[in-house]
Amino acid sequence: MPTVDAVLEQVGEFGWYQKQVFLSLCLISTALAPIYLGIVFLGFSPPHRCRSPGVSELSRRCGWSPAEELNYTLPSLGAAGEASLRQCMQYAVDWNQSTLGCLDPLASLAANRSQLPLVPCQHGWVYDTPGSSIVTEFNLVCADAWKVDLFQSCVNLGFFLGSLGIGYIADRFGRKLCLLATSLVTALSGVLTAVAPDYTSMLLFRLLQGMVSKGSWMSGYTLITECVGSGSRRTVAILYQVAFSVGLAGLSGLAYAMPHWRWLQLAVSLPAFFFLLYYWCVPESPRWLLSQKRNTQAMKIMAHIARKNGRLPPADLKILSLEEDVTERQSPSFMDLLRTPNLRKRTFILMYLWFTCAVVYQGLVMHMGATSQNLYLDFFYSALVEFPAALVILVTIDRIGRIYPLAVSNLVAGAACLVMLFTSHGLHWLNVVVACLGRMGITIVLQMVCLVNTELYPTFIRNLGVMVCSALCDVGGIFTPFLVFRLMEIWQGLPLVLFGKQSPEKTRFTFRSKPQNSEAPERAAFLELRWEDTALGGGILKRLHFSVFSLRLACPQINFNSKKNGLSGLCCISSVFFFLNPYKALVIFSLFIHF
Repeated sequence: MPTVDAVLEQVGEFGWYQKQVFLSLCLISTALAPIYLGIVFLGFSPPHRCRSPGVSELSRRCGWSPAEELNYTLPSLGAAGEASLRQCMQYAVDWNQSTLGCLDPLASLAANRSQLPLVPCQHGWVYDTPGSSIVTEFNLVCADAWKVDLFQSCVNLGFFLGSLGIGYIADRFGRKLCLLATSLVTALSGVLTAVAPDYTSMLLFRLLQGMVSKGSWMSGYTLITECVGSGSRRTVAILYQVAFSVGLAGLSGLAYAMPHWRWLQLAVSLPAFFFLLYYWCVPESPRWLLSQKRNTQAMKIMAHIARKNGRLPPADLKILSLEEDVTERQSPSFMDLLRTPNLRKRTFILMYLWFTCAVVYQGLVMHMGATSQNLYLDFFYSALVEFPAALVILVTIDRIGRIYPLAVSNLVAGAACLVMLFTSHGLHWLNVVVACLGRMGITIVLQMVCLVNTELYPTFIRNLGVMVCSALCDVGGIFTPFLVFRLMEIWQGLPLVLFGKQSPEKTRFTFRSKPQNSEAPERAAFLELRWEDTALGGGILKRLHFSVFSLRLACPQINFNSKKNGLSGLCCISSVFFFLNPYKALVIFSLFIHF
């Protein structure tokens, strides 16, 4: 009884027809880039200052140049470390009074400007930019700057919420149906975001777009990997992610051509309507059809692939079967990911890797966007390095395996973050080069994790497994904007310290989790040991035990044995943060409980 892989070897593992389908589906990966990282341009915060109605009239009457106007009217202009003061505060002065002179008008009010009272901006802000962003339109600066973080967090929250249901839909009702439905909602929500009249409605539409856009990407990813033979599956999976990099590189040029955020949002949302044409040009996954006992449809699709590739269908196509565990059921559920010891180990380890790597990836992109001198060029350069990252994976994954590229890439990313701390701001080109090197390192890690995630699950729960594990990436993405932008208010290099610190620990986990048996497959090296015997699993279990013990000491009033106790659930969730630094987390949590 032939399997899908055996039939694909005869009709073409990656023939002309699969290449057409692959190139079509790559457009979905390209379209995800502006949704995932479009905040760099949509939420761009230009230099700004308080709007004072009387200043413009006084400047016109006195004939001041723009530099003189700023010098006479802004507080602490040129003082180091007081950028927020100049941007968010203004002198409590009535600039319409006639007693103000043209030469140092504030001298008549106080001998020293520092003696003049300051108040928050009363009449909005003036932005020094030819375009617009959600920051300039909704005044998301100063006390409301956190709303930009929330805008990006809503996308990742949508990714997370979508992963709870869309993966199940794709496994229950089919990859193609899920792909079409999510593409339609992605396009509609993107257009609604572009025309949103206020911040609240824009936030809700952005959340909706996040809930479906990642599901569309994952459905396309799973669909194309299930339509090609095993020999080409890995290459196709990597190139599908390269299409995402193409979207990032194109986004910088599109943002430069459209400096107004509403037009940019429309430009990246409208093309998604064309994905509905996949109904006629993209087949359903034959593997999924077989897993649902719909053998007749699977045979028709395989015969169609054979004809399009210029080959004859195999004679034994009618007895096509799926090489899967016969005990598997037709309706997937979350518990299927934890049903056996191997699946449990794979699920937990992949969750951990998704979480840590994705936080660094998004953090580096946002940090570069906030510190760049030329936003469009710097973003374009950092996107270009993702192409050699894919090349490194294609060249090394068969020759070296997964362990060493993962370890080295982690070290490169962490070292780049630490080197940027000691690089002079005057050497901007060097900062960009080092940042791009770190971006390439963490891109290699993310692409490998995504590749391995697809390989380690059977067809029956593959889409569900990818969505659930990658949900930890979304959880990290929810906190990353607040982590990066709020820490940068304290010190620009503080997020880099955090990113660099986690690299050695991840590298140690990667090396020490390699099995002693050299015959074990490299791709499952850190999954074949017992969970508690691996460096990663043992470390996490020890920290979990420590966190529970510590929380019992810090919170004796909480009943940890009650599943209905809401605070118990809060403590369980907070234990995730003990993975990073349990002692500091204990202090913070204890202060929170007692105060």
